[in-house]
Amino acid sequence: MIASRGRSPLKFFFVTFALSIPFLLISAATKTELLPRLPLAALMAVCPLASALILVYAEDKTAGVIALMKRSVDYKRIGPRIWYAPILLLMPAAMALSYGLMRLMGVPLPPPKLSFLTALALFAAFFIAALGEELGWSGYVTHPMQVRWGALRAGILLGLVWAAFHIVALVQAQRSPAWIAWWCLNTVVTRVVMVWLYNNTGTSVFAAALFHTTINVTWMLFPVRGSYFDPRVTGLIMTFVATIVTVVWGPRTLARYRST
Repeated sequence: MIASRGRSPLKFFFVTFALSIPFLLISAATKTELLPRLPLAALMAVCPLASALILVYAEDKTAGVIALMKRSVDYKRIGPRIWYAPILLLMPAAMALSYGLMRLMGVPLPPPKLSFLTALALFAAFFIAALGEELGWSGYVTHPMQVRWGALRAGILLGLVWAAFHIVALVQAQRSPAWIAWWCLNTVVTRVVMVWLYNNTGTSVFAAALFHTTINVTWMLFPVRGSYFDPRVTGLIMTFVATIVTVVWGPRTLARYRST
C-alpha cells in the first residue's frame, strides 16, 4: 500500500474546492439540470478524485495513481460478507422509516413510484459518481485524518467539509436555508456511519462507494425524484444510527480492531 502518513488533508481540501469552482460557475451561468433538483454542478463529483490523483502523483508518481485507482474494485478487502447488509440496506431502511414517519405525521406524500429498471440505471450512474467522490474522501484523506484525530472526530470533520462542498450546488437547486442546514446535519452524521463501514470492511473504497450510491439512489426514489425528501426526519434517524455505532464500536476506531 502506498504510504499516506505524510498526506495533508488541508491541501487535499483546498485542491478539491478549487477544482469545483468551474463546475459551479458553469452551472450558475447555464442553469442546467442533469435531473430535477440536480444541477449541472453535480458533475463536480469528479473533483475529489481529480484532487487525489494530482496529490498522489506528486507524492508517489505513477505507482501511487495505479494503487489509488485499484481501490475502485477493492471488494476483496470486505471480510465477513455480512457487512454487505448495512452497506446496501441501511440507507433504504432509513429512507423507508423516514417515509413512514412522515406519513404518521400527516405529511401529504404520494405513493412511491418504484421501477426496477429506473433504480438499476440510477444505481449504475450514481456508482460512477460515488467512486469519483470516495476515491478522494475515503481512499485518500480518511486515513491521515483518523491517524491525527481518531475515527469519530475524523468522520465529523470530514462530514463538515463534505457538506460544505455541496452547499453552493444546493443553493443552485433552490433549497431553502433551513433545508440546507438540516441536510448538512444529515450529511455529517452519515459520514460518521461511512467511516464506520470503511473501517470495518478492511478500509474498502468499493464499500464506501456502494454505500454512497445507496444514499443517492434512495433519495431519487423518495418517493418521486426526491421531491418530498425531508432532511430533518432522515437526519435525526441517521444521528441515532451514528450514536449507536459510536457507543458500540468505540469512538477511537469505530471498529472492533485497532486501525492500522
